[in-house]
Amino acid sequence: MTVERGVRLMAGVIILVSLALAYYFSPYWLWLMAFVGLNLVQSAFTNWCPAMSMLRGLGLKSGDGCAK
Repeated sequence: MTVERGVRLMAGVIILVSLALAYYFSPYWLWLMAFVGLNLVQSAFTNWCPAMSMLRGLGLKSGDGCAK
């Protein structure tokens, strides 16, 4: 798994968990979903987000952009 795929996986999981928490407990959990969405938007422009640094620290490598 590459860093890029890891970021998408992490964002998707957090969004789904946030949605479930908002449904079952409190709508304030939607703020977490908004934060993840805003982080994805800023990372599209800067090519950096905190999750990328964390995943690189865990040993994931950056992809070369080629589908294999």
